[in-house]
Amino acid sequence: MSTKTRQKPQRDRHQEILEAASRVITDRGLAETRIQDIAEACGVSPGLILYYFESKDRLLVEALNYTSDQFYLRTARELRKMPAAHDRLIRVIELSVPGLLPEYDLLDEWALWLEIWVRALRDPDLAKERELLDRRWVQTIAEMIRYGRQTGEFPVDSRDADDLAMQFSAMIDGLAIQVMLNDTVMTPQRMYDICLDVAERLIGFGGQR
Repeated sequence: MSTKTRQKPQRDRHQEILEAASRVITDRGLAETRIQDIAEACGVSPGLILYYFESKDRLLVEALNYTSDQFYLRTARELRKMPAAHDRLIRVIELSVPGLLPEYDLLDEWALWLEIWVRALRDPDLAKERELLDRRWVQTIAEMIRYGRQTGEFPVDSRDADDLAMQFSAMIDGLAIQVMLNDTVMTPQRMYDICLDVAERLIGFGGQR
């Protein structure tokens, strides 16, 4: 058979399982999700899922890794088109607020984060995975702060960029939890406004509304 008549390779089964797991866990929560539910969602056997991932907790971690990778890839593509650090930081804030941008399904990723945090409280292995994921997020913000200092958009002072990034990311996490829990006071728009205000005072850029 010539290369022209060969069938295109089927979509990666591993990726299909991760996407299905993300949807099902987001809808039901990890405690109410069975391997069978995920298998039915992507049309495979439960045995195949266990072959790939060994356990439901392992699947949760990899599902969050997968959605995070998609987030970082999408974000990196957007930020490369923005030479100004000011614009980059505003865009990252927008992409961090659950429910703010209808065109992005950020609720799923935040729902997976909530599941990870709850499980990591009593699972040392998951706690390590959570730490690695958080470090990646903090480092992303820290690099943006350094970039803004290099371009002269953010003031250079004695405060360490990594420490500022840790403070800023912790604030985002805390506010996002309130939004995800449908807090009547903390709406997506209010979270966005607070993040801009804190960025102006903490990092030192002038946010334009």
